[in-house]
Amino acid sequence: MKQIVECVPNFSEGKNQETIDALAECIRNVPGVKLLGIEPDKDYNRSVVTFVGEPKAVGEAAYRSTQVAAQRIDMRTHKGEHPRLGAVDVVPFVPISGVTMEDCVRLAHEYGERVSRDFNIPLYLYEAAAASPDRKNLAAIRKGEYEGLAEKLKDPRWKPDYGTPSFNPKSGATVTGARKFLIAYNVNLNTADSAIAQEIALRIRESGRVKKDATGAVIKDAHGESVKIPGTLKEVKAMGVFLQRFNIAQVSINLTDFEVTPPHTAFEEVKKQAKLLGVDATGSEIVGLTPLAALRMAGVHYAAKAKTAKPHSDDELVSLAIKRLGLSQLEPFEPTRKIIEYMI
Repeated sequence: MKQIVECVPNFSEGKNQETIDALAECIRNVPGVKLLGIEPDKDYNRSVVTFVGEPKAVGEAAYRSTQVAAQRIDMRTHKGEHPRLGAVDVVPFVPISGVTMEDCVRLAHEYGERVSRDFNIPLYLYEAAAASPDRKNLAAIRKGEYEGLAEKLKDPRWKPDYGTPSFNPKSGATVTGARKFLIAYNVNLNTADSAIAQEIALRIRESGRVKKDATGAVIKDAHGESVKIPGTLKEVKAMGVFLQRFNIAQVSINLTDFEVTPPHTAFEEVKKQAKLLGVDATGSEIVGLTPLAALRMAGVHYAAKAKTAKPHSDDELVSLAIKRLGLSQLEPFEPTRKIIEYMI
């Protein structure tokens, strides 16, 4: 079986087309790597890049694109809706075929050692590559974002896994690691109020929210830890954002294990919570790529609900999923450019 690793670096640049093109070009020029997609978002001021190849080649493409980002992106002037820690915010390695999660962990370590040494960028390891439980979650590492990074690096508890704890004002810090296939899935609301989107996010995300008393004070347990109200969905991270170019709010979701919570389950739960708050979920979008299985699951689900002649082919199931999830509401959803099996 051919060894294939996917890499999905997120760069803190979604507006400067010259920089976006330079990132894409340097990846295309690495032998043994196929660039599957690059999706810039002006509101997030962020580009999600997806490429695949054999492990060594993918590691090289990740390194070279980081070099371009370090040269061209200046975090001192960066503004955007999406949380971020640095010019190259996160670089996950994902096993696709013929490789193990441990192989991808090794790639993350090799990448972290090279980048910290050559570009003076502090590196943190997360997910399967995390050295400790408190660094497994990307949100925990990102807390405080770029603006709080200088102070964070002074805390011995947040010493980088690679590099020195010195603040790089231009590039910030980078998080790398190995994980399962993640689907970046956003649900659109018929309101511009991001506070409503954030309320829905708090209700559905696995980590939930802190519990408060009638006065608004956080409730603590016997050990002094904040008591949490868990969200309704497992393997889900979420937050509310405002998309200026469409003048709508979105529930921005990461499905960290789509076999546990697939897109259609997340969509239906957001619809349910939105109704309770007096708004509607009108459609959704997938940022980056998705496995075919995720859309097949949605197609099967909606076909069963319709109680009509069931579609059998992948094309029919995908078409039904696109329609019922409203995946083309903001931009046309093209299966040949969005489904990973169709791209490789």
